[in-house]
Amino acid sequence: MQSAEAERIEAAAARAQTALLDHRVAGGWWAGQLSTSALSTATAVMALLQAVQAAETNSAERAAGDQPGRPTAQRWRVLADNGLRWLSQHQNPDGGFGDTVLSVSNISTTMLVHAVFHFAAGLGCSDPAGRYPQVCAAAADYVQRSGGVPALLQRYGRDRTFSVPILTHCALAGIVDWRDVIPLPFELACVPQKFYAALRLPVVSYALPALIAIGQVIFRKQGHWNPLLRWLRNASIRRSLQVLQSIQPVNGGFLEATPLTSFVCMSLTGCGLLGHPVVEKCLQFIEASVRPDGSWPIDTNLTTWVTTLSVNALQGADDQQWRQQLPADSVRDWLLRQQYRVVHPYTGAAPGGWSWTDLPGGVPDADDTPGAMLAVLNLRGAGESYSESERASLLQAGTWLLNLQNRDGGWPTFCRGWGALPFDRSSCDLTAHVLRAWQLWDQRLGFPDPKFRKSMQRGVRYLLRQQRGDGTWLPLWFGNQFQRDDENPLYGTTRVLRAFVSLNLMGSVAAERAVRWLVENQNVDGGWSAERGIASTVEETGLALEVLSEVAELGVGASELARAAADRAALWLAMRVEAGTVEQPSPIGFYFAKLWYFEALYPLIFAVSGLNRWTSVRKRTKIARMGSD
Repeated sequence: MQSAEAERIEAAAARAQTALLDHRVAGGWWAGQLSTSALSTATAVMALLQAVQAAETNSAERAAGDQPGRPTAQRWRVLADNGLRWLSQHQNPDGGFGDTVLSVSNISTTMLVHAVFHFAAGLGCSDPAGRYPQVCAAAADYVQRSGGVPALLQRYGRDRTFSVPILTHCALAGIVDWRDVIPLPFELACVPQKFYAALRLPVVSYALPALIAIGQVIFRKQGHWNPLLRWLRNASIRRSLQVLQSIQPVNGGFLEATPLTSFVCMSLTGCGLLGHPVVEKCLQFIEASVRPDGSWPIDTNLTTWVTTLSVNALQGADDQQWRQQLPADSVRDWLLRQQYRVVHPYTGAAPGGWSWTDLPGGVPDADDTPGAMLAVLNLRGAGESYSESERASLLQAGTWLLNLQNRDGGWPTFCRGWGALPFDRSSCDLTAHVLRAWQLWDQRLGFPDPKFRKSMQRGVRYLLRQQRGDGTWLPLWFGNQFQRDDENPLYGTTRVLRAFVSLNLMGSVAAERAVRWLVENQNVDGGWSAERGIASTVEETGLALEVLSEVAELGVGASELARAAADRAALWLAMRVEAGTVEQPSPIGFYFAKLWYFEALYPLIFAVSGLNRWTSVRKRTKIARMGSD
C-alpha cells in the first residue's frame, strides 16, 4: 500500500473515532437510537384501538372522563391516528411493509399492518388524506400473493413465539378466524419457574408474557373441546395473571419491547380486562414510547450494548487518550451499576449478568454480559490495577456465564437448557463472545478456578463442531435480508475468528478455512456483506476488517491474503468517512424471531473498530520492521 493511501486511512480512522466520541450522552456513555418500526407501530396502534373500543363501549369509562394522570380513550385515539398516518406513509411499492424503513416487505409485518387498518376502519379513525382504503387493499393483496396464513406458519415452523401473536392480532381485528389461531398452554405458567425448561414450551424463554396473555384470549374465544383441559385452563386464569403481574417491569414494558407489550395489552383487553393493572401499565409504556413522528421503535434502547461495543472498538486504537476523553471512571461506574445484583423476576437468572439496556425491562443475557466484561477490562490501560469492586463484578459475571453454559458446550442467550427452539439454543456468536471475554479476564487477572479453563475447552469444541462445510459459522442475533434464509455467515465467522485470535487458535485448519472464506467473499469494491455479490455495508466491512487486520499481524496461515484484503477494506471504509456516508445503517440486526432492526450507531462503531485495528496493526508492524533492519 502506498504511504499516501495509508495516511488517508489513518486520517479517516481519527475522524471516525472523533465522531463516535461525539455521540456520547452527558454522562460519557452512549445511548444510540434503534430504528423505528412498522411492525412495532402496527402492534401499538392495535393495542390502543382495542383499548379505545373497550373504553367507548363501557358506560362507566365514559362517565369517568379524563382523569388526571391517566390516559383515556381520546388520548389513545390521537396516538393511534398518528400511528396510522405514519404507517400509510411508509408502505413499500409492492404493497407490503418491512420491519424497518430500510427493510424489504415481509408477510409478518404486512399482515399486522393490514389488520390494524381493517380494524381502524370499523372504529371510524381519522383519514385526512383518504388513503387508508388503498393502503389496506394493497397490503391485503400482498398478503394473498405471499401465501396468507399457511405462509406465515411456514416462516416460523415449530416456534409459536411470533406466529401465534400475529394471528391473534389479526383475529382481534376480524381478518383471521379464531379457529386458525393455534392455542397456547398458558396454564403452564402456573408451574414453578425452575421447571420451565423441562416443559418444552411452544414459545421461547423470553416470551412468557405472550404465553399467558395470548393464551388466555385464545381460550376465551375458542374454549376447548376437552372438559378436563377446559376446567384446568379456567382454574389457571387468575393464577397465571398473578404470574404475569409479578414479572411486569415497573415501567410496564416487557423486554422494553413495544411489540411484546402491545400483544399482551391487546390480548388482555380482548379478555375484557381493560382495567387490569397489567393492561394499565402496558398502555402507559406504549404512550411513553411513541416517537415524535407518531411511530414506535422495536425496543426502547440498546444503551448498555452500544456502550460496551463503543468502548471495545476504541480499545483497538494505540492512542490511549480516549479513556481520558470519556472519562473512563464515569463510564466504568455507570456500567458497574447496570449489572444485576438480585435474581431476575422474569427469567429467574441469578445475579451477575448484564442486559442490553439500562431500563427496567431488560433481561441479563450471554451477549451483553461478555461485552460488559470486556469493557470493564478495557477501561483500564496497560499497567493499571483493578479495584476490588471491579474484580468482584468480573468474578460474579464469569460465574454467571459458567452456570449458563449448555451441555453441548455452547452458550444460549438467556436460560440454560431451553433447547427446543432456535432462539434458546446455544449459538456461535455468543459462545465466541464469552470465550474472548474470559481469555482477557484470565490474561489480566487470572482465573479464580480451573473449572473456567475446562469450560472454555468445551466452548472451543462446540465451535469446532458448528463450523459449516464452507468454513463459516452462523450467528443467532444478526442476519442479512438479501441472503438466502436471511443468514449472515460474515457476522458469525468474524466473531468466532476474533475468539480464535485471542485463544491462539489461528494455526488450526478451522481458522484457515474461515479466513479463506472471508477473503474469497470480499466484494470487488473492497467491502463485505453477508456473502460475495450482496451490496457492501459499513457494518459488515468493519467487522471483517477488524479480524483480518489481527490475522495479518499474526503471520500464520493465510495472513498475506488477509493483509491484502484488509488494506482494500480499510480504503473502502476511509472513502465512506470522506464521503460522509459512514453512518448510514443497514438492517442487519435480528430482534427475536426474524424481526429486523438497525441501530444508528452500529455502522460507526464497527467502522471505528475495524479502522482502529488496521491502523494500530500497521504501526506495530512498521515499528517491528524498523527494529529488524
